[in-house]
Amino acid sequence: MRVLLLAVAALLGMIGVSQAADVAQQTDALSWLKKTTVAAHQLNYKGTYIYQYGDHIETSKITHIKDESGEHEKLEALEGSPREVIRNNEEVLCFTPDSNTSVVVEKRKIEKSFPDLLPRQLDGITENYRVRFAVSDRTAGHACKVLILEPRDQYRYQHKLWIDQATGLLLKAGMLNERSEMISQFAFTQVEIGGQIDKESLRPKIAGKKVLVSSEPANEMEMQQSELSWQVKQLPPGFTQVTVIKRTMPGKGVPVKHLVFSDGLATVSVFIEPVATEIKPMQRVVRQGAIHVYTRMVADHQITVLGEVPAISVMQIANSVSKN
Repeated sequence: MRVLLLAVAALLGMIGVSQAADVAQQTDALSWLKKTTVAAHQLNYKGTYIYQYGDHIETSKITHIKDESGEHEKLEALEGSPREVIRNNEEVLCFTPDSNTSVVVEKRKIEKSFPDLLPRQLDGITENYRVRFAVSDRTAGHACKVLILEPRDQYRYQHKLWIDQATGLLLKAGMLNERSEMISQFAFTQVEIGGQIDKESLRPKIAGKKVLVSSEPANEMEMQQSELSWQVKQLPPGFTQVTVIKRTMPGKGVPVKHLVFSDGLATVSVFIEPVATEIKPMQRVVRQGAIHVYTRMVADHQITVLGEVPAISVMQIANSVSKN
């Protein structure tokens, strides 16, 4: 009996040591996530990165400056239609050529973009994902810490992050499905971190062109929950409502209600729009890269749910939308 008790005690001791090691690793990994969140805003950096899903690849150039007056950034599309997005703190302007002699300038809302992908508050991440280290690696010529964010359930994807060991800047971010297959990724192909960057490099390429300021009315307006008259009864665990907007969509005569939900990392949009009775959209799931889209009809309204989440998540949300 004494031998058995000693064996049980030893086993419990090993379990305790293992649990303590797991807690220490989680704490260290979270400190790297916090460092990454800060680095995207506080560092000077410039480089070229790709966004890839399936066979589709987009290439962009980013320049980010942090100085005494705040954050300044320029994002330039290197493929397809020319486009430059320039941000000075909370002001965002999009420059799009209208012809060979003119360029249209449009005000935009600030949106998250690579390498600033993580939320400022990490509580939602620790509640919905297990954070651990993977084997260190190199990307874009930089030594990296590699973190895995494992979902705690089937309602979200796994994420893999490559973080620059020297500065904490996020250099690569991949999203993986339940079979651990990469379904989308952002990745710097070349990046310079730190040092002085000339602010002249943030100027839009509009020399010699006529500037046309967009005069289109604002296409969205925030709504109060009491104005919505719709509800989502069964959200996946960890998802909460972020905002409700009434939005005018291109080609739509009636404004569309747009609800946004998030678990701190993944985001899901719900669009609710009235449609003619005779129109009956097909009820099915469509996938493009990491994005799943599910559409169904409720009370002469088309419900469309989309997000970078598994199909089960968009289906559960769409099937629980009802009119008050």
